[in-house]
Amino acid sequence: MTKTLRIAHARDDAPFAIRHERATDAAMREALLDAAFGAGRHARTCQRLREGRLPADGLAFTATRNGRLIGTVRLWNVAASGAPFLMLGPLAVDPACRSLGLGAVLMTRALAEAHARGHAGVVLLGDAPYYARFGFSAEKTGALFLPGPFERERLLGCELQPGALEGARGVLVATGRRLRHAPLSRAA
Repeated sequence: MTKTLRIAHARDDAPFAIRHERATDAAMREALLDAAFGAGRHARTCQRLREGRLPADGLAFTATRNGRLIGTVRLWNVAASGAPFLMLGPLAVDPACRSLGLGAVLMTRALAEAHARGHAGVVLLGDAPYYARFGFSAEKTGALFLPGPFERERLLGCELQPGALEGARGVLVATGRRLRHAPLSRAA
């Protein structure tokens, strides 16, 4: 059974703006992610897939309020056995802003844009009770694996196009554009 994308709406008085991520957001985004997930976040399996890569074209969003970044979500190009998917994450919201419905708005915007850009399916590692409202479940991810330790019940998928996750199997690998790093200067 295909999970249907469900649309969530912000409160009418929500004091924030959602926009595409900008290069100037990097420091604030990283500080928010450190606060939300802790210093150990760089060692997690999903981070290994994102490392050295750029998010999928047009699929990185931020929420701002009064010039301050208060939320972020990004999607990444991955594949399993040659079949392309997106991987969503991390999704983070400033703790002081969690009552605004911001996480739901970021999720809805990201999934709607991914669908509009022709992507077929999205996977993530997360809490099923939270992500179920957006159409995610572990129903079709049982034959998918991450390249490192992960909790099986937390690997969830959402079909943006019917049948996109039918028969999905194999290890997820990063396929997105690589970051261009400036040459490191070495001390002599």
